[in-house]
Amino acid sequence: MQRIETPNDIALGLDALVARDPRLAPVRVAAGDVPLRRSPPGFASLASVIVAQQVSRASAEAMLARLCRLVDPLTPARLLAAGEAALVEAGLSRAKQRALSALAAALVDRSLDLEHLDTQPPEEAVAALTAVPGIGPWTAEVYLLVAAGHADIFPAGDVALRGAVAHALALEERPSAESLARMAESWRPWRSVAARLFWAYWRELRGREAAPAA
Repeated sequence: MQRIETPNDIALGLDALVARDPRLAPVRVAAGDVPLRRSPPGFASLASVIVAQQVSRASAEAMLARLCRLVDPLTPARLLAAGEAALVEAGLSRAKQRALSALAAALVDRSLDLEHLDTQPPEEAVAALTAVPGIGPWTAEVYLLVAAGHADIFPAGDVALRGAVAHALALEERPSAESLARMAESWRPWRSVAARLFWAYWRELRGREAAPAA
């Protein structure tokens, strides 16, 4: 299975995408630098993606910083030991509290194994993650993209990606998550690089970082 490990992998993927879909050539020029965007796999990285759900990048970074101060180091066992009080003090919503607690419990009882997600087919890896209460497709897909190194993941529900694709490809309206997922099928097996490309494009267009704070 192809993996994204280095900037050379990004360049290889971009070359393949442009060759497969010439519409992406001007998008690549406009996007400028397309970062690697990798974080170490594990609980802390997945926790950061959960915190980033449905909030601005600045809010996510602030909440994660508070959580890391309250639970140091940020491990499943320490988070469970810290209890609800630490999650409330960090400013997390009820939904995020439940998701983080469920994730920590799944890792402690070994019903979820993050270490092997990088070798599983994308659909199986997403299914394993979304089996944890509170982890939806977006969270699973972003984690697999940035932490597990999957090359063929596209979080079509991401608002920035929907806006970026609509603008870059001159669509009449912003695509739904379902229609964007269908569109992204043409970018296999490099959908993770396509996501990075459109995040970079949206960053240049809007003047601020568009990718999740993971």
